[in-house]
Amino acid sequence: MQVSAYLKLSVAVALLTIALKTAAWWWTDSVSLAADALESLVNLAGAMFALAMVTVAARPPDDDHPFGHHKAEFFSSGFEGVLIIAAALGILWAAGHRFFDPQPVQSLGLGLGLAVVSSVINGALAWAMLRKAREHRSMALEADARHLFTDVWTSAGVVAGLLGVMLTGWLWLDPLLAVLVALNILREGAALVWRSSQGLMDEALDAESLARIDAVLEDFRHHTVRFDHLVSRSAGQRRFVDLHMHMPSDWTLGRAAAVRASVEQALMSAVPGLRATIQLLPMDVEAHFDDPKDLI
Repeated sequence: MQVSAYLKLSVAVALLTIALKTAAWWWTDSVSLAADALESLVNLAGAMFALAMVTVAARPPDDDHPFGHHKAEFFSSGFEGVLIIAAALGILWAAGHRFFDPQPVQSLGLGLGLAVVSSVINGALAWAMLRKAREHRSMALEADARHLFTDVWTSAGVVAGLLGVMLTGWLWLDPLLAVLVALNILREGAALVWRSSQGLMDEALDAESLARIDAVLEDFRHHTVRFDHLVSRSAGQRRFVDLHMHMPSDWTLGRAAAVRASVEQALMSAVPGLRATIQLLPMDVEAHFDDPKDLI
């Protein structure tokens, strides 16, 4: 199943869980279950936007975007993070009112049963989505999966707390749980916004990928070839690395190009999704960067 198919399934599951959790809230009048239902609305909006951005990211390079559209997935992650933060603020507002005007909760057995069913559905989908996100290095799919996991833990906390209300009769536990839910998803939303901002700012490749790159270059290093000025960046599913390869000045262009092609192929085989660009330079020539006049 492709990434877009998982996101379409996420939209369908979000609609189902919204119906289940809204029914649970309507039957119980629990503010913590209302908070849980509100987060599912965020799930729906996030999944729909993620699907749109994954569609954009899959477009091939064009004249205006010669490196492709892969960064569109980071917009999805950031948008979902903002939605999560907005939902958390709404939950805090509702819970604050309920602290000063506590209301009894009703029909908890049925409401909790619906909450558990929706959590099981979300958990199964989130687990499958996270595996697919790691396989395809999809930031949009990963963000949606992690949000679903947050929803699962949120629902688990709500269920546990409302059981406490049933056993103790302490009505203040209901808004307290809503506040804890809000703080938890607020943390998740802030983390998603931060990660998306780092991706949009051309963050370097992760340590594991850089280690693989260095291992490949080490295999080609000898007394006639050396590498320097390596820089890397990630853009959604695509990864980029630029570097210089120095070779003896008496090498023919054909020989140098052949070695460069071997290095590029080895790098792209070692790191999936990598695009390697290697500039050829004679051994006694150094490239200079960050000249003051270039920064003006």
